[in-house]
Amino acid sequence: MAERSTAAVDVADNSGDEPLAAKADKATADGVEKAQEPADDSKSDADGERQGAEPPSATPELHSGHKLARRYRLEECVTRLDGFSSWRAVDEKLRRAVGVHLLPADHPRARSVLAAARSSALLGDPRFVQVLDAVEENDLVYVVHEWLPDATELTAMLAAGPLDAHEAYQLVSQVSQAMAAAHREGLAHLRLTPGAILRTSSGQYRIRGLAVNAALRGIASDRPQRTDTEAIGALLYAALTQRWPYERDAYGLSGLPKGVGLIPPDQVRAGIHRGLSELAMRALVNDGATASRQEPPCTTPDELAKAVAALPRIRPPEPTFTALPEYQRTTYQQGTYGRPGPHAGLPTAQAVAAVPPRPLQGRTGKALKWSVAALLIAALGLGSWQLADTLLDRGQDSGDPKTSQPNDDEAPKKRDPKPIRIADATVFAPGGSGIEPEDVPNAIDGQTGTAWITPSYKGFANFGNLPHRREGSGIIVDLGSVKDVSGIDIDMYRSGQTAEVLAAPEDAAQPTAVSDFSQEMTKLEPTEGKLEATLDKPVRTRYILIHITELPTDGSAGSFRGGISEIRVSG
Repeated sequence: MAERSTAAVDVADNSGDEPLAAKADKATADGVEKAQEPADDSKSDADGERQGAEPPSATPELHSGHKLARRYRLEECVTRLDGFSSWRAVDEKLRRAVGVHLLPADHPRARSVLAAARSSALLGDPRFVQVLDAVEENDLVYVVHEWLPDATELTAMLAAGPLDAHEAYQLVSQVSQAMAAAHREGLAHLRLTPGAILRTSSGQYRIRGLAVNAALRGIASDRPQRTDTEAIGALLYAALTQRWPYERDAYGLSGLPKGVGLIPPDQVRAGIHRGLSELAMRALVNDGATASRQEPPCTTPDELAKAVAALPRIRPPEPTFTALPEYQRTTYQQGTYGRPGPHAGLPTAQAVAAVPPRPLQGRTGKALKWSVAALLIAALGLGSWQLADTLLDRGQDSGDPKTSQPNDDEAPKKRDPKPIRIADATVFAPGGSGIEPEDVPNAIDGQTGTAWITPSYKGFANFGNLPHRREGSGIIVDLGSVKDVSGIDIDMYRSGQTAEVLAAPEDAAQPTAVSDFSQEMTKLEPTEGKLEATLDKPVRTRYILIHITELPTDGSAGSFRGGISEIRVSG
């Protein structure tokens, strides 16, 4: 059995029937996580004392201003618990904020924390807060990770109210896909709480503490995929209802009423999206109980991600505009500028309305009227004559007096391009083995929040200089039939990728090599987050290759990673 921890409650720790995660982890509830640090352990319950475990080593007495490796300057201690501490620090070499976990080298969990941190760093997936360093020196073990000053914890978001359907959909979609990728590499989180989820200013969700948070607290699970899936279900439930889906309060959220069991979100609050409500219940399987009898439960993050993708697309809410105050005319516009206002002793309603000027009278007025009418008639006649003369001249120039030709300076109007539906997409695998072929649909699903992402390659930007990657990689788009393609708009997963867009001849049948794509749509050059082109002359093709030859750095020294977020074709 895993050690009992004073850490904050794990995802499934609040049910009266003690769900799977609780049985595996035996963690107890506490207060809300502090900003930016994965250790949400500033408060703990009385029953959170460790039972039957050896006492941890004392946290070293460090202070603000202390430097690690003559590089990381400690600024503020945000958590001190159970033999370890967490700090906000500054990397003086790169002049950026970082987070640091510290514990003594003789701490019973020091070895497991180092192993977890190094495994997490090897994943290199940007959907997770990256581990930057994991070191043991001077009787200390410390783990350095990214610090995201512009990100907002899910805890803070839920404190303001439940999320709308589109935002909740983005949350469960991005988190389930990220955790599915982590489990494919053999990594689990085991401590997915609202404090472990960050939303950046661009709308992307980042997960912090992969493997490390659980290692710091000695949490383990016999069924890690089930544990993480149930955790994501709890996050979705909380996002929809602003309630924690168990009887105990946690993370600043009220739990469910005692004795009623696990009730669907759409029975907790009116107006909740029915599909998301059922999805939360499918993930929150508790001893086989689920509110959705038509669909099977989701027991792995991959199953949950596929269930999310099967939902009809949830559009963002329409923007709301604040009504402007009623337009008020100024005294100048009312025609009283420079004139005295109503007498102070009289009410405003008694102000005398302005009287229009009297019409012209007598012979002079009549003569002026007839003169103006005559001038108008003469002007109309002159204009009609000039127009007719111009039309006759154009007819004579063309040899047909009944037709007129457009001016030579008038260019024909171009037809606005229309989106072309993408029938299919496959990974470009010239060496016979494709990169993450199961994630290719993410690049054509209409959502920039999902992406096809390469692994992290060490040492060389050209896909690790591996022999079977000499021709690079990318995605082949199938339009279903030969189309006239006049434009392409591609969101790259990361800036700095060297890429090009090529098209196969219209008679090509399932091209697989670079040489099969003979029509150049864009030049091979580094991209700045976008790869787009509008062609003067459309290209007739069925197959288009987005070809990547070099990857940008992923933030770690000597590591390179890239990918494609979304592909759009027009014609």
